[in-house]
Amino acid sequence: MAIIVNLDVVLAKRKMSLTELSERVGVTMSNLSILKTGKAKAIRFSTLEAICEALDCQPGDLLEFSED
Repeated sequence: MAIIVNLDVVLAKRKMSLTELSERVGVTMSNLSILKTGKAKAIRFSTLEAICEALDCQPGDLLEFSED
């Protein structure tokens, strides 16, 4: 079982770079990169909220549950 992070997909749809997202939400590039690659163990709701606001999306657009 795993949570899949689709941040790269949403960024591509919005034609936004990780650098631009980092500047908009005030999260470091390294932390966003860890999240994007699926290596993050947790995410704060405040960070998730800021990312969703910047990308005009819902949390479900970024996170997906897989039983594989």
